[in-house]
Amino acid sequence: MPRVIVDCAIYRDGHRTEGPADFSDALDEARAAGDAFVWIGLHEPTEKEFELVASEFALHPLAVEDALNAHQRPKLEVYDDSLFVVLKPVVYDDDADTVGTGELMLFLGDSFVVTVRHGEGSPLARVRRRLEQDPELLAHGPTAVLYAVSDDVVDHYIDVSAMLQADLDDLEAEVFAPPGGDTRHTASRIYSFKRQVVEFRRATVPLTEPVIRLAGSGLPFVDERARPFFRDVGDHLTRANESVDGLDRLLTDILSAHLAQMGVQQNDDMRKISAWAAMAAVPTMVAGVYGMNFDHMPELREPWGYPAVLVLMAGIVFWLHRLFKRRGWL
Repeated sequence: MPRVIVDCAIYRDGHRTEGPADFSDALDEARAAGDAFVWIGLHEPTEKEFELVASEFALHPLAVEDALNAHQRPKLEVYDDSLFVVLKPVVYDDDADTVGTGELMLFLGDSFVVTVRHGEGSPLARVRRRLEQDPELLAHGPTAVLYAVSDDVVDHYIDVSAMLQADLDDLEAEVFAPPGGDTRHTASRIYSFKRQVVEFRRATVPLTEPVIRLAGSGLPFVDERARPFFRDVGDHLTRANESVDGLDRLLTDILSAHLAQMGVQQNDDMRKISAWAAMAAVPTMVAGVYGMNFDHMPELREPWGYPAVLVLMAGIVFWLHRLFKRRGWL
């Protein structure tokens, strides 16, 4: 268990206190005090490792199954003895231009908070430190932990959206750059970027409904005084969702513009090829006619016939070149 237990502490009146090393005894002590709670943090526990925690905190089997299988959508479930919340923290690798998501599950109940983290995104150590420096907020109990964690996750959504927007600006500049650059991989980059935005959307959009419920009333184990704080989280989440929608629309427009540019470029190339083919066809045709070796051909036996035909072919080609040039085909 020490391998998966990141931290375990008792908090009383907003302050961290020394308690029993065994989390079962710590829970009994917190409940006996009345104004305290236990916060235990786990990182990627196995079923066997999580079994004891689930038993001691009377966690619902369905919630335990979801916490062990890290492929859940953001959601909020209410059970008899606990509240279960799933969040999806997002990290953005600026070097690889990839969005990665982790999973963060919170169990809230009578005098306890259990957090289960999968992946490397959004470590909770900084959230715990920030809360421990704000005893007034931490004094609100498990609700304060839920608010602080969700606020940290949602605020990071906004940071990631800003980084995506900066990279998208570079991609947009590449698409609308003057002709002549290497655009062979532009379409694949746009599609790849769109996949990252879709991955980001899977984390932000489903979280809207749980945050609305937390900002409402009637949820067990959630302090009614925390409703304005969750409304603030909801406002930040709305900003993140609007940013994701804007990124998705802009990517669609950029892709359409790129495909239109490729179509125009292909048309230009086809016109150039057609123009050069037309200019090559004239001397080919004339030379073909004079290569038939008939006896009665115009100027065939005249000394000036050969240079006259060459001049004729060159003149026609020159005239075609001027014509295509004026019409923008060359």
